[in-house]
Amino acid sequence: MDARVLELLASRICHDLVSPVGAVNNGVEFLEDMGPDALDDALGLIRYSASQASAKLQAFRFAYGAGGADPNVRPEDVAKAFSSLISGEGKVTQSWDPYAPLGQKGNPPGFCKLLMATLMLAQDALPKGGAITVRPGEPGQTTITAEGPGAGLREDTERALNGSLPVEDLNPRLVHPYVVGQIAHRYGFSVDLGEQAENRVALRLNALPA
Repeated sequence: MDARVLELLASRICHDLVSPVGAVNNGVEFLEDMGPDALDDALGLIRYSASQASAKLQAFRFAYGAGGADPNVRPEDVAKAFSSLISGEGKVTQSWDPYAPLGQKGNPPGFCKLLMATLMLAQDALPKGGAITVRPGEPGQTTITAEGPGAGLREDTERALNGSLPVEDLNPRLVHPYVVGQIAHRYGFSVDLGEQAENRVALRLNALPA
């Protein structure tokens, strides 16, 4: 993978982690400055920020790391990790049954990894919050839908997903769909856009013919 892609991916990860990790440090400083009287407020800030940092790291591990392709990772693990990721801001909800058929034959290698990555892409499509659902489509297809006010994907997301966007045109916002497309190809999947409507975005995770 091009070095620029790795740099942009690192930038995205660091950007998402700076805030909660920095808030942990702020909580410690607050406690040091204010003393025991600030204990409850400081501990609350530290607890919340640490949980957010942990949730983001778990999501990144599933989506980008080798751990996401572990055959022991199941859709219910993805649902739990994604729930932790979105619970902090409370703007996005998910509604799907991870134990129900999701359109794939069993739990093929890389599916859960890509499911998390596509859920993160759906989250990015909800700037004002909303709901995300996961449903089976045609055989070998899983549809992830994001619905909410102003729901939409950034310009050039589709080109980033299918790899037609030149690397020099990538930015930290588009590096995620680009990497998702590359990872999907590696595991024999594709991620493309489904039917779009006002305040609604659909993404399809497709198993490619062997």
